[in-house]
Amino acid sequence: MHSDPHPLAGQTVQLADHVQLLDVFGQPATGGFEIEDWQDRVYGGSWMNQSGNPACLAYAARSAVANLPLDNQVVYGRDARNLAHLVHVSEIRVPGPDTEGKSTEEAP
Repeated sequence: MHSDPHPLAGQTVQLADHVQLLDVFGQPATGGFEIEDWQDRVYGGSWMNQSGNPACLAYAARSAVANLPLDNQVVYGRDARNLAHLVHVSEIRVPGPDTEGKSTEEAP
């Protein structure tokens, strides 16, 4: 698991266009996504072992539909309404002249 904080911890980032985070009523999240840290550092273990955790359950369902990698490269954060979500690092946009719109996995 991760021993150091995520490099973007405490920052608000934009997610890739195809990422749609929903609340429990099916309403889409709006605004940016503030990264708190790696999910395993927040919860003390893999998201795959957090039975009953709403954010982990929602991520599990979304990851299956979105065909996300089955790994722990997942961050915990909050949307503009302060609702908790998990996001895979490949879904985060990295700003910059050479990386505009690319995910953190694609960026150099």
